[in-house]
Amino acid sequence: MRIALGVSGGVAAYKAAELVRRLQQEKLDVQVVMTRGAREFVTPLTFAALTGKKVITELFGEKETQANVESAIEHIAVAQRIDLLVVAPATADILAKLANGIADDFLTTLYLATKAPVIVAPAMNVNMWEHPATRKNIETLRARGVRVVEPDEGYLACGMVGPGRLAGIEAIAGAVCETLGLRHDLEGLTLVVTAGPTVEDIDPVRVLTNRSSGKMGYALADAATRRGAHVILISGPTDLHPPNEVDWAPVRTTEEMHRAVRERAGAADVVIMAAAVSDYRPASPETKKIKRGEGRMMLELEPTADILAELGRDKGRKILVGFAAETDRLAENARHKLAAKGADIIVANDVTQEGAGFDTDTNIVTLFLRGGRDVALPKMSKFNVANRILDHVAELRKGVK
Repeated sequence: MRIALGVSGGVAAYKAAELVRRLQQEKLDVQVVMTRGAREFVTPLTFAALTGKKVITELFGEKETQANVESAIEHIAVAQRIDLLVVAPATADILAKLANGIADDFLTTLYLATKAPVIVAPAMNVNMWEHPATRKNIETLRARGVRVVEPDEGYLACGMVGPGRLAGIEAIAGAVCETLGLRHDLEGLTLVVTAGPTVEDIDPVRVLTNRSSGKMGYALADAATRRGAHVILISGPTDLHPPNEVDWAPVRTTEEMHRAVRERAGAADVVIMAAAVSDYRPASPETKKIKRGEGRMMLELEPTADILAELGRDKGRKILVGFAAETDRLAENARHKLAAKGADIIVANDVTQEGAGFDTDTNIVTLFLRGGRDVALPKMSKFNVANRILDHVAELRKGVK
């Protein structure tokens, strides 16, 4: 998830470097934007070294380089790709500009251009914080939905004592996590997640497979890791890179996936079967390429192992989540699968819907839960779908002692 961190010109600007590190611990991609005043306290090089990214300091590009169309609309590009804008520290000046729609630099223009949630963490002299103008600006921003992380009280850089000191890094990071829906409710749990397709050989050059990209399973692995779980990702062939900090086990065939799941499921608290496993394989794969002949050719298939049903029969206290990609009778098929496989949740989607099929970045699913409850989700990113699934996993885990 992408965060824009706006740093404005107060002495607390140096604390923004610590905030960058803290947000990175949450696996957030941080883009720093600095005002001209902020550069009087901290150099852009500090944040560039921490983030590995160019720090944005000018609305129309750096003074040393010639402005172009790309630099002129960079604020729009950043505004469209971020999931959250955080301004810390937020000075009295920047709060006044945000409240009154003044867009005279990159940060204030970004604020007007983005539809993402906004968090501000004020830091200033106590008298400035308590001034009626500042109080009105804070009220205006809150009324617009901006989240304000109140400053702490204490000894200020100016020598005065009172409210105005930048809130603690943990308080700001906590507001970020809460706004983005990031949690740590899976700490101490081991999750096995399967992803991608499996591949069955017909001959040395031809295979049976399916259109699964693996994106849903990889999103689940990423989201579960962010929520504190130890994740084992068993993946069929995909073009995706496994998320950091997961144990990645690549497989190819259904039998290899079956063996990998069987070896690892015993130590798992939760198993999520998001892979599109082949239900059939050629009964007798050819050792040489099949040559073209006259007329039709018959291909005999045999069933593969039903991994989900096997897990359901012997799951004990595990939470078991299965997937159902359907083209018709979605509810009927999903409820049947929920009961037949012994699962706790079946995540079903109609792959004929736009935005819900294979190799998309979004999904439209219904969760069929043990006990008869159904939860229909609107179209959303696969990462957000993953978190909604994990919300229900966490709820089920509360009943497992």
